Amino acid sequence: MAERDGGLLLFLTGAGISAESGIPTFRGPEGYWRVGSVNYRPQELATFQAFSRMPDVVWGWYLYRRGVCRHASPNAAHLAIVRAEERLGDRFHLVTQNVDGLHLRAGSSLARTYAIHGMIDFFRCARECTAETYPIPDALPLDWAKDRLPTPEERARLRCPRCGADGRPHVLFFDEYYDEPRFHCESAQRKALEASALVVVGTTGLTNLPMRIGAIAAQRRIPVHVVDLEPNPFVEFAEVTGGEFLRGPAGSLVPELVERLVG
Repeated sequence: MAERDGGLLLFLTGAGISAESGIPTFRGPEGYWRVGSVNYRPQELATFQAFSRMPDVVWGWYLYRRGVCRHASPNAAHLAIVRAEERLGDRFHLVTQNVDGLHLRAGSSLARTYAIHGMIDFFRCARECTAETYPIPDALPLDWAKDRLPTPEERARLRCPRCGADGRPHVLFFDEYYDEPRFHCESAQRKALEASALVVVGTTGLTNLPMRIGAIAAQRRIPVHVVDLEPNPFVEFAEVTGGEFLRGPAGSLVPELVERLVG
């Protein structure tokens, strides 16, 4: 294991780890957004095309989801991953698909965390005058009512501080691609090439980069440990690498796995 051989232990997490904290999954019923008589699906809202056509609607949805995330608390799985980092230091790294910020609030360091789908507490310039991100102002309420749209005054607080253009949520939209400056695409794959073991928690691998990380681990034959409520494509990687599939809740299984791997 990573502790025994001095190698890097890489964690890859998805929505399943945060579901136990009460954050609805992106594609669940809470992901839908009604404006008047129109009911939008996440795949329709979470696109740059939708943002370009109806920025107030997209911002309203993300500000509501931001409130849901901020009212949630890290669970035992998040805290166990923090303990792994504390024990391993630079021999630890975390790649997360989650935008909710729970890993950082639990105590994971920003330096060893790649949020490959962005972070819901931040925004950036919609014109891309810079890759820099900015915290969403505290003046915007966390108790954002479902289906509420931002006022012109609230939208003004979300303008790019550098050029004055409209800001946009710092998230990877469905019609966008991973890149290195904003989403650590290349760095995340390099970590998979350096790792001695991979732990995958709560992701079904529906996006390309997480599956690429799993494929790199499988090609290198490093142990892949999978924690999830149901089988997923990463289980095949576990089978060919001599890893394991632990079926059940992350809050119970991840602490036990961390103690076994680095305790």
